[in-house]
Amino acid sequence: MPQKKHKPEEIVAKLRQVDVLVSQGQPVAEAVRSIGVTQFTYYRWRKEFGGLKSDQVKRLKDLEKENARLRKAASDLTLGS
Repeated sequence: MPQKKHKPEEIVAKLRQVDVLVSQGQPVAEAVRSIGVTQFTYYRWRKEFGGLKSDQVKRLKDLEKENARLRKAASDLTLGS
């Protein structure tokens, strides 16, 4: 079964959806199942994106990409010397 790559904005929306369902009295397991992911995925997402808003997630991902690019550039310079 192919895995779907969720965008960070979708992840934040799904985490909020689970929070709403749990606050309405639904068990966490059922709420997680209703968004179509496993409990393991839910807890991993919550750990990474827990208290963030959509714009903060986009900024975080942009900074991670920039950081990776700079690390690669720095390692290329040190190996090239």
